[in-house]
Amino acid sequence: MIRFILADLRRLWAGAVVVVLLVALATALGVTVTLQERALRLGSARAADKFDLVIGAAGSETQLVLSSIFLQPAPLPLMPGGVLAKLSRDPRVAWVAPVGFGDSFAGYPLVGTTRALIGSTVSGFAAGRMFEKEGEAVVGAAVKLPVGAEIKPMHGTAQMGGETHAGVVYHVTGRLPATGTPWDRAILVPIQAVWHVHGLGHGHEHEDEQHHEGEVAAADHPDEDHDHHGAIDADAAIDEDFASDAPGLPAVLVKPKTIADAYKLRQEYRNGNTLAVFPGEVLTGLYATLGDAKMVLSAVAAGSQGLVAAALVLVTVIHIGQRRRQIGALRAFGAPRLSVFAIVWFELFLLVALGIGLGFLTGLAAARLIANAFTVKSGIILPVGFTGEDWRMALILIGASAVLSAVPAVLAYRQSPAAALRA
Repeated sequence: MIRFILADLRRLWAGAVVVVLLVALATALGVTVTLQERALRLGSARAADKFDLVIGAAGSETQLVLSSIFLQPAPLPLMPGGVLAKLSRDPRVAWVAPVGFGDSFAGYPLVGTTRALIGSTVSGFAAGRMFEKEGEAVVGAAVKLPVGAEIKPMHGTAQMGGETHAGVVYHVTGRLPATGTPWDRAILVPIQAVWHVHGLGHGHEHEDEQHHEGEVAAADHPDEDHDHHGAIDADAAIDEDFASDAPGLPAVLVKPKTIADAYKLRQEYRNGNTLAVFPGEVLTGLYATLGDAKMVLSAVAAGSQGLVAAALVLVTVIHIGQRRRQIGALRAFGAPRLSVFAIVWFELFLLVALGIGLGFLTGLAAARLIANAFTVKSGIILPVGFTGEDWRMALILIGASAVLSAVPAVLAYRQSPAAALRA
């Protein structure tokens, strides 16, 4: 029987290839959507895992998280620097770290922060050491700069027409281990250096807070005119004892000592001037949006699979009608009804099963290509792979194909050999 089926498929190889490809493409669409959506959820959750609480100026919760944790470039409103000083003295806080951004180098974002953030979120260095002076920098694992390299920061990005800060140079002192987060693509410098580059600090601590906000906002708006530029003292020691008159900040990352402290801090800093959010809660809202998009795409994939299944049944029924004489001859030569049923059923089932298997492999390859492109752009590693849920779906599809293949097989089973030979 197997040799008969293989001979039949060789004779009709073109049609068999079309059937396999149709099933594979319809299956691959659904598999790609499922794998990519799951990988995006897992990857983004891992990227935000080390950051318990984010505090910024009142505004968009989503943008605050995207900019401060995922380092997506966007202007954020500034909150008073006194918030940082207050948090640094709060007994409920294990550590607090400011983040300041707006500059870049070679396409990598420069992030001003503290040694507390680096020391609390990574274990050791892949090479080199922590920055100890104002003119030193630490790079993420994906930044293609060696230890000792010079960094001349640019206001904004080259795509936005940014200009290089004249006379400002950082030297790379260390490289961090890979974390699978956007911070792998970041260049980390002392926050005081970011303030000084934009004309803040250096004796400006007692100026009006609006002036502070305007200067740091200029770092987020490179297209706007700004007359105030500063410089760094490359050999100056780093001072992370923040005063209440510190310059304005787009965000601070907070590590509360306990879960109860986290909720109390969030409640306290959710007021008209500041906004405190748990990144996980914000991501949950984004996942709901992703889930809605997945439902739409999954419905499209299911619809395409249904159309392919209907087309296969139609084509196979027509094919069975054209093979009436062949089936009748098999019956006339003594082939039992069940043998005829098995030949027709197994031939179609084999093609559909091959298409499903090829579709799963194609979907996996497509999802990995998309994930790799996303990782290169964002720094977030997306874990693409099959789970038990996917294998259950594969079994369901195989079962459905077995039932589908039985439709033309039943028609062949019920066909009379005498009537078939007279046709």
